[in-house]
Amino acid sequence: MAGAEAQHPRRVRELERFEAIRTMVSSNVPSGRHHGAPKHGDALLAGLIRCKRCGRKLTLRYSGMKHHIPRYTCSRAWMDNGGPHCIAFGGLRVDDAVEEALLGVVGPGAIAAATAAAKEAGERRDQVRDALSRDLEAARYAADRAFRQYDAGDPANRLVASELEARWNRALVHVAEVEGKLAAHDARTPAPAVAPASLGVLASNLRTVWSAPTTDARVKKRIVRTLIHEVVADIDDAPSEIVLVVHWVGGAHSELRLPKRRRGQRNSTSADIIQAVRQLVLIASDDLIAGLLNRNGLKTGNGNRWTRERVTSMRSNYQIPVFKPAEDGIEPWLNLGNAAQILKVAPKTLRLAAEAGEIESIHPLSDGPWIFARAALTTSAARSITERARQNPRYPAGSHPNQQNLFSSIT
Repeated sequence: MAGAEAQHPRRVRELERFEAIRTMVSSNVPSGRHHGAPKHGDALLAGLIRCKRCGRKLTLRYSGMKHHIPRYTCSRAWMDNGGPHCIAFGGLRVDDAVEEALLGVVGPGAIAAATAAAKEAGERRDQVRDALSRDLEAARYAADRAFRQYDAGDPANRLVASELEARWNRALVHVAEVEGKLAAHDARTPAPAVAPASLGVLASNLRTVWSAPTTDARVKKRIVRTLIHEVVADIDDAPSEIVLVVHWVGGAHSELRLPKRRRGQRNSTSADIIQAVRQLVLIASDDLIAGLLNRNGLKTGNGNRWTRERVTSMRSNYQIPVFKPAEDGIEPWLNLGNAAQILKVAPKTLRLAAEAGEIESIHPLSDGPWIFARAALTTSAARSITERARQNPRYPAGSHPNQQNLFSSIT
């Protein structure tokens, strides 16, 4: 008996583990109402997006020289029965739009609004519960009064006793009904899983984590699957727009309309951005360049944010070489910090000198790095900056003594 009792908890754990595995496997089936398992690709909506015209899920393929540009296509009818294709469109713009909608939903403002709405709903639930509690108290009093009337009645008078008993039974039934309503109301009251303050902190940090180049695409897809049940896609041919209906997990729906590039239409990247990338590749990788372009509010020719893949594609189109560290470790181009270290001055000193035009430098973006050629650090202008910083150690970022001030002193 003792051995059988010891084996019982183990069998329960094995059964629970079996059920968990079966649930996970069923969720990974890429058909029917399931999303499918998050894959390694960068496409955000793989397994989530469905064609509005035929109801089938859109298939995903990658194009481009490195097969990293996603494209959604409703080709299931053609694959199964040789039927025509329904819709097809590029995935970068669609993924970006859904990503912005998702980050807006979990943003600090949205979290604050949801918290306020939850608080208001909780107050309404409390009012309903108070009303049900009062109804239950009145029903119990009526049942107790009916019992006392029945108990005080004369048993010999069967007609009166029968009527009093019926009243008592009806009162008891009413008590049970009100108790059931109160129990159902309590069961529907959700328990807060996370404190509102914690939700606000998570929302403020999510965009930073999401945009980090080290964040795995599968993590983003899990977040998407947590908040989005499905996306229904269609194409409005008249205005040439991609129409997306996002079905959120909570039951809400939102529509997104995105411009679709017409056949033969080309959206070129700005010449200023191309020139900035030509200069940034001297010291920065594609990941870093994408972050710098986004920080300066610059968009692609299609109006999308920059990613590593888009920077790579743009470089390939305009034959811009990729950044490669020097094999001997002596970089011909340096950023502000490394250049200041070589000159043995403060970075602020070198930056002010570059802004004043005292040393040759490149500044591709207003909110971006300064770029210096190693050869420019050996010129007489560079030595002058170093000597001036040594002579005036209290003000290492001071201007040249012969330079006149444009503004009169107010001290």
